[in-house]
Amino acid sequence: MGRVAVTGSSGLIGTALVAALRERGDEVVRLVRRSPRGADEVQWDPASRRLDPAALDGVDGVVNLAGAGVGDERWSPSRKREILASRVDATTAVATAIAQTGRPVRLLSGSAVGFYGDRGEEELTEASPPGTGFLADVVIAWEAAAQPAVDAGAPVAFIRTGIVLAADGGAAAPLLRLARFGLAGPLGNGRQFWPWLTLADEVGAILHLLDHPEVTGPVNLFTAPARQKDVVAAMGRALHRPTVLPAPSLALRAVVGGFADEILGSQRIVGDALRDSGYVPQHPDLDTAASWLVT
Repeated sequence: MGRVAVTGSSGLIGTALVAALRERGDEVVRLVRRSPRGADEVQWDPASRRLDPAALDGVDGVVNLAGAGVGDERWSPSRKREILASRVDATTAVATAIAQTGRPVRLLSGSAVGFYGDRGEEELTEASPPGTGFLADVVIAWEAAAQPAVDAGAPVAFIRTGIVLAADGGAAAPLLRLARFGLAGPLGNGRQFWPWLTLADEVGAILHLLDHPEVTGPVNLFTAPARQKDVVAAMGRALHRPTVLPAPSLALRAVVGGFADEILGSQRIVGDALRDSGYVPQHPDLDTAASWLVT
């Protein structure tokens, strides 16, 4: 792209993305809420829903990853408000600033497979309607907040991210820690579908979409749907550890509260606009992904 602005650059995905952008020679502008600490940082206040369009001078693309972590804390009413507001406010600010530049700045707007809700065995594509539940409602509002950029003619894609497999964060990290001690196993009945991809493929997909602005609208970021028990079993094989101890649904809800419903939910995603656009995953199957994950 040349010059790319990134929000949420200190998070799991953002940190890896910034490194990858720089490695391939792109200039990165990091939008940060604190005082800038370097020439590559620009301060902004997403809660105000405003971003000075001058912050996007010379920027070819924006990757908007800002938002409070959904699994970092129990879902109190105030935390749920923060999860929603942090995404809608940031996206509104970015989309409005892009519209005000008068240029077709590429926008990859953060999103999630939570859009589909818990759909059991139903096969889902980018064209599937939204589901129900808190996260589905959040994602609907999150994507709608990018409308100013869409209306201005900017090429906007919504990166509906699946279950990111990473050693240092995300939904898989706690399971990986347990797996190293032979203590991991199915969550609930373990039959729910997880649309997984490795962190390396999450970043690779974002880079690919930055370079293909013709791909717009929702794009599911995942490699394949697999039952949760099979994801954990692949970790166990890579570590040569058993993965038979289940985590009962009631116990999981006692530990993480409302987020348990999302962990136990199932999204059998088969629609693959990403692969149709030419992206080839680095880790195409669970065993390859698990081997990468544990090294």
